Amino acid sequence: MTQERVILGIDPGTNVMGYGLIVAKGSKISLLQYGVIHLSKYANHALKLKKIHERITQLIEEYHPDEVALEAPFYGVNVQSMLKLGRAQGVAMAAALIRDIPITEYAPKKVKAAVTGNGNATKEQVARMLMNLLKFKVAENEMLDATDALGVAVCHVFQKGDNRKKAQSWSNFLTDNPDRLHRTSKKTKKDNE
Repeated sequence: MTQERVILGIDPGTNVMGYGLIVAKGSKISLLQYGVIHLSKYANHALKLKKIHERITQLIEEYHPDEVALEAPFYGVNVQSMLKLGRAQGVAMAAALIRDIPITEYAPKKVKAAVTGNGNATKEQVARMLMNLLKFKVAENEMLDATDALGVAVCHVFQKGDNRKKAQSWSNFLTDNPDRLHRTSKKTKKDNE
């Protein structure tokens, strides 16, 4: 029997942090909640980090996610921005780790490729694909950080699907997946001539 899982996806940010919660049962995925944490109104970075921790903790207490998926920071030119982004991600991770919730990180290109099939897709393309997949509507240029977070959660489900079993060896894989084996016919003496 396939177990239902709640996945919390997080798109870390220091001005806006997106979050999205989905329910996955086998290959079925449904939307639970999504939104953003507006942080630019807070005076200093320490206060922003406190607000991130508080809000992620609230989401965990309210929805009880089984797993957390985060978008890994991309490497930019501005070292200070990267440092702040890493702190924001770390605080969000800490909120989950305190409750022993497993965490997985995904590179932005991997998330885009999992959702749209194109690792170079735009945020708008990711949002449109998610609205179609999860059957919800949002104005195209609104909530892109939230749809990015939903994309991370969906990527996580696609990467760790319940219906996929990791094989210990090639022979186990072939035994477990006979439909994936391409059989060739035996050559006869006539075929070799």
